Amino acid sequence: VAITTRLLVSHLSGIRHYEKDIAKVKEDKEKANRALKLTKPYQDKEQKEEGGKGIEKTDSVKPRKEHEGEVKSRNSKPGKRDKEFEQEEYYLKEKFGSVIESLKIFKNDPLFFKPGDQFLYSTYGFTLLSAVVERASGQKFTDYMLKMFRDLDMLSTVLDDNEAMIYNRARCYVYNKKGRLVNAPYVDNSYKWAGGGFLSSVGDLLKFGNALLYSYQAGQFKNTNDKLLPGYLKPDTVAMMWTPVPKTEVSWDRDGKYAMAWAVVEKKQQCGCCRQQRHYASHTGGAVGASSVLLILPEELDSEAIDAGLVAPPRGVIVSIICNMQSVSLNSTALKIAREFDKEKWSQ
Repeated sequence: VAITTRLLVSHLSGIRHYEKDIAKVKEDKEKANRALKLTKPYQDKEQKEEGGKGIEKTDSVKPRKEHEGEVKSRNSKPGKRDKEFEQEEYYLKEKFGSVIESLKIFKNDPLFFKPGDQFLYSTYGFTLLSAVVERASGQKFTDYMLKMFRDLDMLSTVLDDNEAMIYNRARCYVYNKKGRLVNAPYVDNSYKWAGGGFLSSVGDLLKFGNALLYSYQAGQFKNTNDKLLPGYLKPDTVAMMWTPVPKTEVSWDRDGKYAMAWAVVEKKQQCGCCRQQRHYASHTGGAVGASSVLLILPEELDSEAIDAGLVAPPRGVIVSIICNMQSVSLNSTALKIAREFDKEKWSQ
C-alpha cells in the first residue's frame, strides 16, 4: 500500500494509535456510533427548544471516540478514570535519540485498514510524519521545529525534556483510582515529539494562532499599497489545511470534520432564523497530566471594508487554554469564550 503525507496528517493512514487490538477499536467505534444515534433525537429537540429562545446551542453531544486529541467527555466528573489513559504506551520511560529510532515501536505492526478508507486518530502517524520532515529537511526534527518556533517568536515553546532545566515548567496532576489528586507519573515523550512532546505557554499558542490567521486572511486584502507583510504560510496553504477531508470525524464537536492536523467546522445555516454554524478551526491536546486547546474563530470580513483597506489581518478571536491536569475537556469552553468575545465586538 501507499501512505502519503496527506493521509498521515488527516489520520487516514491506517496506522494504529495506542490500542493494539483492532477488534477492540472496531467494537469501541460501533458502541460510539450507536450512542450517537440514540442521543441525536434528544439533541435535535434540545436545539429546537434553545433556538426558540434565541440561544445558540454549541457542543451538545458526547464525543464519539475518545483519543489523545480530546480524551474526556465534558459531562464527566473530575476524578473519573479515563480508559484512554489505561494504554501502557502513554507511560513509556525509554529515551529515544531520534524520531527515526522511535518508529520501532509500531513499524512492524499491521495496518488497521487500507490507507484512505477510514479515519483513526493516530499519534504514531504523526511520529512517522516527523520522520518524513527530518529526512526531507536534512535536519533533526526537533532542531527544525525549534527554529520554526523562534521564527514565530514562540520563545517559551520547547521540548518536554525531563533532563533540561525549563523555567516555569508546571507540575502536572492526575486522579488516581480512588479519585484523589496525585502527581502525574514520570514519562518520557521522546517517542512522540510531533504528537505530544512540546511544552508551550498560553501566550505562545496565541502567537501561533495569530500567525496562522494572518496567513489565512492576508490574501484577501488587496488595496494595502504593498504595506502588508506576507504571512508565514501562503493563504492557499492555510485554506487547504482548514478544508475538511472526506471520511474523517471529530470527537470534540459533532459539527466538525478533520482537516490537516486541525478540526474544522464550516459555515452553515440550512434555513432562515435557524441555527448557524460559524467557521472555526481548533485542536485539543491530552497528555499524561495535562490538557489543552487552541481555537481560531476567523472574523467574517466585509468585502467593502477589505477593498477599501480599512481593516488589516489578523481579524477574529483566538482562544488558548492550557491545564496541568489530565482528561479535562476544553473545546466547548473555548468555543463559548470565542463566541462571547465575537458577540461583544459586534455589539460595540
